[in-house]
Amino acid sequence: MMTAAAALFTASHAALAAGLSDRTSSDTAQEIEVFSARWASRDDLSGKDRKRVEAVTQPTRDFSGPENFEIMQGGAGTSTKIVSRDAFSHFNQNLTFEEEEQFKLGNALFRKLWVSSPASTKASDGLGPLFNARACQSCHLKDGRGHPPEGDDDATSMFLRLSRTASSDQERADLENFLLSNHPDPTYGGQLQDLAVPGLKAEGHMRISYEEQEIQLGDGTVVQLRKPSYSVSDLAYGPLHPDTTLSPRIAPPMIGMGLIEAIHPSDLLATADSEDGDGDGISGEISLVRDLDGNLSIGRFGWKAQNPTVRKQSAGAFAGDIGISTPDAPDHFGDCTQAQADCLDMPDGVEATLGDTEAPDPVLDLVTFYSENLAVPARRDVGAPAVLAGKKIFHDLGCASCHRPKFVTSRNAENSAQRFQLIWPYSDFLLHDMGEGLADGQRVGVADGREWRTAPLWGIGLTETVSGHTFFLHDGRARNLTEAVLWHGGEAQAARDGFAALEATERQALISFLESL
Repeated sequence: MMTAAAALFTASHAALAAGLSDRTSSDTAQEIEVFSARWASRDDLSGKDRKRVEAVTQPTRDFSGPENFEIMQGGAGTSTKIVSRDAFSHFNQNLTFEEEEQFKLGNALFRKLWVSSPASTKASDGLGPLFNARACQSCHLKDGRGHPPEGDDDATSMFLRLSRTASSDQERADLENFLLSNHPDPTYGGQLQDLAVPGLKAEGHMRISYEEQEIQLGDGTVVQLRKPSYSVSDLAYGPLHPDTTLSPRIAPPMIGMGLIEAIHPSDLLATADSEDGDGDGISGEISLVRDLDGNLSIGRFGWKAQNPTVRKQSAGAFAGDIGISTPDAPDHFGDCTQAQADCLDMPDGVEATLGDTEAPDPVLDLVTFYSENLAVPARRDVGAPAVLAGKKIFHDLGCASCHRPKFVTSRNAENSAQRFQLIWPYSDFLLHDMGEGLADGQRVGVADGREWRTAPLWGIGLTETVSGHTFFLHDGRARNLTEAVLWHGGEAQAARDGFAALEATERQALISFLESL
């Protein structure tokens, strides 16, 4: 069954999907040509502005001091509040007074605990029937980074994505034409839900085991890496399809998402180099997806850049993680499949007086607005000698080839709070081959089993402050930033090897730079 969480189109767009499914690969190729031509250059800038933007976004060659505005990594909307556990929970400082109210209402809904149906709280029921969390905040605690279950069974901020290999020409065509991002398991859907409403069995439970790997660095320092293996126990609805793969995902931090969406498409397309035309060993690829109207768009969100907008990311999380229907993902049964009859027989939480879905437009609108406007915190210690030395090493090693430091957002961004802002996300938002060590064997849209979106680095130095841990990468296998760097492979192998060859003081300088972000 095509689930709301895994499919690019939901039930309300079935007719559109059917029409697009008749397209041939040549039709799609022509679409891509038209799309690329449309966004060949920035259409939001005057000639004078274009020169300014090109100049300010050039990589620095001067590491003697901080760059202008570098401390304000989220543009003028950067939060300059005192660093605390709430550092990721402040609103974009460019918001108007009226927008602050919207942000606070969205925050309340983001924290809201949903309950199973039927319930006396008519605006809060509809949970599940199968789910991973009862609230957005449960996964994104303090709007920060999730973690693997360490020492207990709490896997709330991490789940297993389920996907199988395309098994027919039609299924392969659906992927090639961007109609689907992947093919879910026929019984368990697009992700494993380890919780269920009363009267229903949860799908199963994620199990993780680690194998320690010893790495010796160039100066003789020994680092222990842990290689995870994943399995599922207590499967309640029969076996998984034999071709289904398991890919873990921790919840990413929420800051700066509206600014990411405001990056002009041409800036992302200009950075892409899927065939490594310049011969630098880096072949970043744009993630092409379809929006809800069936038009090509650029995927920017998710570990494999499968979602083009914050709204679509939010609707997918409502459907897959909580089992709540929205206008953009209107299946009231979340990720339940036709093979799970008991799940489909459970009552839903639609309240006709409020709308046709469990979380109608006002709810999705406010949660999306909240998610778009969480401020990026200001940098710290930007002028410290160790930080500046680490920044130079970061550039010298080639890290900035993928972790692109800065962009200037579009003048045509939907919200004025995100318009024409100099931002420092340290990401190109492209897909890169990260090597066999990080491979999950799972195709998601354009991304194959070795490819991942470059994760933005802003805020990474506040992970422990906000989230209370230092687990990094898509599955939290890295227990600190050093381990995270050492897991890089594929296109990042040369940078990783360069890091491993550094002296201890140089490695620490690079870590100090990352911790200042």
